[in-house]
Amino acid sequence: MTMENQNENRELRGIPVSPGIIIGKAHLVDRSRVKISYRYLIKSEQIEDEIKRLNDAVAAMEDRLSEIKNRMPEKARDHSYILDSHMMILKDSMLTDSSIEKIKKEKINAEWALKKSFDEISLIFSQIDDDYISRRISDVEYVVEGVLRNLSGEQQQNLNKINERVIIVARDLSPSDTSELNIGKVMGFITDGGGKTSHTGILAQALNIPAVVGLESATTMVQEGDLLVVDGNSGKVTINPDDETIIFYQEKQLKDEEYKSSIARTCHLPSVTMDGHHVPVRANIEFMEEITAVRDYGGEGIGLYRTEFLYLRSKGMPPEDELFENYKEVAELIFPDPVTIRTLDLGGDKLGPPFKTTDEINPALGLRAIRFCLRETAIFKCQLRAILRASIYGKMQIMFPMISGVQEFLDAKTIFDEVKRELNEKGIDYDREMKVGIMIEVPSAVTMADVLARHVDFFSIGTNDLIQYALASDRINEHVAHMFQPFHPAILRMIRHVVLAAEEAEIPVALCGEMAGDPRCIPVLLGLGLTDLSMNAQSIPMAKAMIRSISMKEARLDFLKVISLGTAAEVHEYIDQRIKTVFPEAIFAENGVRRASA
Repeated sequence: MTMENQNENRELRGIPVSPGIIIGKAHLVDRSRVKISYRYLIKSEQIEDEIKRLNDAVAAMEDRLSEIKNRMPEKARDHSYILDSHMMILKDSMLTDSSIEKIKKEKINAEWALKKSFDEISLIFSQIDDDYISRRISDVEYVVEGVLRNLSGEQQQNLNKINERVIIVARDLSPSDTSELNIGKVMGFITDGGGKTSHTGILAQALNIPAVVGLESATTMVQEGDLLVVDGNSGKVTINPDDETIIFYQEKQLKDEEYKSSIARTCHLPSVTMDGHHVPVRANIEFMEEITAVRDYGGEGIGLYRTEFLYLRSKGMPPEDELFENYKEVAELIFPDPVTIRTLDLGGDKLGPPFKTTDEINPALGLRAIRFCLRETAIFKCQLRAILRASIYGKMQIMFPMISGVQEFLDAKTIFDEVKRELNEKGIDYDREMKVGIMIEVPSAVTMADVLARHVDFFSIGTNDLIQYALASDRINEHVAHMFQPFHPAILRMIRHVVLAAEEAEIPVALCGEMAGDPRCIPVLLGLGLTDLSMNAQSIPMAKAMIRSISMKEARLDFLKVISLGTAAEVHEYIDQRIKTVFPEAIFAENGVRRASA
């Protein structure tokens, strides 16, 4: 984040989460946290009253979420599952039951019991080595804040009551806040906190409201009524711009709107290069409710269906029939396009008793994903049965995450075959031709790709973890996040190695990491030889437009140039120049590649 010292044209830089350019007056909104600094003991005869206070506060929060959901603007209705997930958090035993138990055993006030339960959940989530999942702690925090406000009697400003066109400036906004924005008056928003993968960003995109988050000090630098320019493409916010700057952004705003309209009109056209090569563009999803957005944005199926949410929300292990119904509905809704289901990518420490594992110093390298499933075969078999039973309702394939070598895949495939035999014995139908693949996200799997390719039906490269492990850089650690470089020559060479192994074995190879959704990366990915791309649904229209604007022949020639370069900066510079040539009308971030959520 940078800032100039002048009173005019002061600039802040943050993370763009919803594109577009807006110019308007600032409206500061207080979304400070409820301060719970007091803990007091209660008497035995007060326990039931204290539990009732908590239950009443939870019920009031649930009523508020229902009310907000019913008021959601039509264009955001497809994302109402976000509020549904908040309602499920309210009912989760890790939060409410745990708080009630603390009130009973420790004889403490409801506020402090709830705070302690939240702290325990935060610790668990902080140990999850998955950026998307670990950041879901913000959803739990929003729910807890709402309950605490009900307990304390504090009131928040209702964003639906704003009656003039403004740009919201806040420390942070919850998905509930975003859902009740008066979109006729709220032009966009900027926040001190937040990240690229937040549900708030997803809703801002659905509402077509430009938004920049992660500005750190917007609420201290911006005054009520200040004139702001918010560039949701680059993440730049200008405070009190001069006339020259305003004119510059007005012209840019017009071009941006014209370009977005042209992209929206063409998102359902096929993703075929100028020389006739079809590259399917699919979506990464976590909830079945996202399928509507996949269709609306022109997605050609689901390249990655994360299955962890059903486990995280369950008070115990989700029953097989619940899993089956979910997978069946996803397969039916996306048909005739395919869906690729990733098996459970969590560890036992996230599932609770009786699967609680000992604390791990480095969970990123610990008992998780396929390692956990191979140890807890009952859990693995339950999910495999549900997937196989659902496979007859659409075009479905399965992939195992975090495979580090041949033996792990063979062990997983053995269990998969055992489940098929059990279903045969019971006369239960399933797709006997169902394809089985793996995610390539561990460097050892890259090295062994030629051998693995002889055993699997397809590869899917998960660049999020692959880059992290290969470059030894934690992408959510602010001190080394700058080293998380998709264009690092080592990463490009690793991807190419995997593609060559897949080509030799004549199996398809997809890419479902964040690189796939970044239009700057697409020419390089095509040149590398990827056969499928899978990304956040909102990134699909731009990706398809980029594919239609280049030829495979040009992409391959570009790749030969790129692979000879020695640094990520050199690759950046070359690609930026090429994109300006082949796709001059595109609007991209000004400060380099922006990572799309995966």
